[in-house]
Amino acid sequence: MIISITMNPSVDISYPIEKFTLNTVNRVKSVVKTAGGKGLNVARVLHQTNVEVLAGGMIGGYLGKFIEAELDKESIQHRFFAINGQSRNCIAILHEKKQTEILEQGPVISEDEAERFLKHFEQLIEQASILTFSGSLPAGLPDNYYAKMIALCDEKNKAVALDCSGNALKEVLSNKTKPLLIKPNKEELGALVGRSVENNVESLKEVLSLPLFDGIEWIVVSMGVDGAFAKHKNTFYQVTIPKIEVINPVGSGDATIAGLAQALDRRQSDEMILKHGNTLGMLNAQEKITGHVNMQNYQNLMNQIQVEKV
Repeated sequence: MIISITMNPSVDISYPIEKFTLNTVNRVKSVVKTAGGKGLNVARVLHQTNVEVLAGGMIGGYLGKFIEAELDKESIQHRFFAINGQSRNCIAILHEKKQTEILEQGPVISEDEAERFLKHFEQLIEQASILTFSGSLPAGLPDNYYAKMIALCDEKNKAVALDCSGNALKEVLSNKTKPLLIKPNKEELGALVGRSVENNVESLKEVLSLPLFDGIEWIVVSMGVDGAFAKHKNTFYQVTIPKIEVINPVGSGDATIAGLAQALDRRQSDEMILKHGNTLGMLNAQEKITGHVNMQNYQNLMNQIQVEKV
């Protein structure tokens, strides 16, 4: 079973408005509310590919109950840790071919809740063949909290695919125990090393070979329409993807993590791991709803992806 962790999930609210005007009333005819958060997108995509998956993390209040109810509707298994605070709303205003987002910070986690979650999480680890951690940490948790969770997984020989950024990722990289995989984009990679990263093979190879990344078996750098660049142990790969019509790119990184984790769990070849992950990412981008993939298009897209050792 793959366990997908979302530490700061949300109720995602979409407001489509023909014209968004400041300082006046904007009326919305149709509203879409979904269980949101990067890890829940991962779980949703895995569920659609007929993988046994369990969603976990922290939720609270009536918004937390809504998140659980929405996952129940989709028949996605879940086992969250209940907190005293209220889970957050994240609002996307879709207007004039633009998207304006209003993201709540979410609940503040107490020290007691932080300690008790780790005990809850230890029980989840037992059921996992591989785990994914996605997204930001809620307020109140220290930057090294993901590092603590990875250490618990390491004690039980469970691999982790990590998709986060900023100080939480820096803490993980400086820790003794490492995740199996990280998936920064080019901008996040630049923030880690303190300089911009050029979009060429030699620059990427140099950056991924820095001591900062020692001990990370897989590094997959998302590069949007340019595909991806990856390092597995001491081997580098350039991943070229076909041009597609993008309907909604939101969640494509989460779909990619889902595919990478699934292929790693199946112990597939390097080429298949990279092809499967990137195919699911593209399939998500072709759909209107975030965290959805149409597997009927899978083989056609996968056949067009090129993975080359560089």
